[in-house]
Amino acid sequence: MNILGIIPARYASTRFPAKALAMIDGKTMIQRVVEQAVQARSLSQVVVATDHDAIAEHVRSFGGTAIMTAEHHQSGTDRCFEAMQSVRGPVDYVINIQGDEPFIKPQQIDLLASVLVGNTELATLVKKIDDPAVLINPSTPKVVLNSRSEALYFSRQTLPYLRERKSEEWLQYHTFYKHIGIYAYRADILAQITRLTPSPLEKAEALEQLRWLENGFRIRCVVTELDSHGIDTPEDLERVLRR
Repeated sequence: MNILGIIPARYASTRFPAKALAMIDGKTMIQRVVEQAVQARSLSQVVVATDHDAIAEHVRSFGGTAIMTAEHHQSGTDRCFEAMQSVRGPVDYVINIQGDEPFIKPQQIDLLASVLVGNTELATLVKKIDDPAVLINPSTPKVVLNSRSEALYFSRQTLPYLRERKSEEWLQYHTFYKHIGIYAYRADILAQITRLTPSPLEKAEALEQLRWLENGFRIRCVVTELDSHGIDTPEDLERVLRR
């Protein structure tokens, strides 16, 4: 099976412009993501999909592979699809590795790849929530699963609502999951979902994966014990550097 790892790296991030080139202990963020991703045994190839020459040139300077993509893409999913079309040879699945996850573990990528068998259309990682602050944080998307470990719904709200319990007791009586934003797409499914128009639930929650669910696609969820530490703002980077 050929699994292509794609790292979308947009230059003009609204909250943190040029964050792919931000330095973390002597290396740029994008270099750290690439170095982590290439250690995953499941990936046939790792490429950076970017819209800016500075990022592409930097990636090539440390031996990485960069593919230029359009500036107009609204999501990493759309950028992944364009990049996939530029890669030679067959691609069975694409794994979208976030360009602002410099501490992504190769084991997380391999875990996600392990479920890409049979008719798996889409897959992502989830992690059990054990911190009450995370449970109520709208910046952390939560996911509800069905009995086949597929996503029923993603929300910034705490779901499900335990009507017979006080909110401070919820973690004692139910297992809640947060979403870890790494995606796997079957190649033909990636082509299909990029043709979909934004859906009502996606607009309401600002979560693109709801567009896929609303249109009947299935998202397999895999539970990981490893956490995610994305960097969305300069303040996030400062917290990382203070560790």
